[in-house]
Amino acid sequence: MPQTFTTIAKYQYSSEAQIIKGRLEADGIQVFLSDNLTIDTDPLVSNAIGGVKLKVLTHQASEAQDILKSIEKYSVDDNGNTIICPNCKSEKIELFSTIKNVKSFFAFIFALVLNIFVNVLPLYEKHRYKCEDCNTEFDMKKS
Repeated sequence: MPQTFTTIAKYQYSSEAQIIKGRLEADGIQVFLSDNLTIDTDPLVSNAIGGVKLKVLTHQASEAQDILKSIEKYSVDDNGNTIICPNCKSEKIELFSTIKNVKSFFAFIFALVLNIFVNVLPLYEKHRYKCEDCNTEFDMKKS
């Protein structure tokens, strides 16, 4: 009987999928990644092809899902403490890039091109945090 795989998760970057793959394999689950080499070659196609697919054997899918649910996937600060929304006190906080429109994208590309010719390292891209519950965007306070 041929073994069939079931997709249990999708990731934008293969590095994320590799970390989860290692965790699942440590628990004895056979894991297969698809489209990871394509995305490693050209990361811009990740959204177009649906990201890196994390697949497990069908009979291990529920066990793998339980392991995925047990992994904390929300943001923590430098001390390992869960980041809390200043508005609603939720712990469902995710990090995101502020490149979200054409203007900010071209500003980033301009800085990248300028960096190539003038070598003004390091290149800086701003990130913020966003609460999944109330959609509040905020920066971390430096202490």
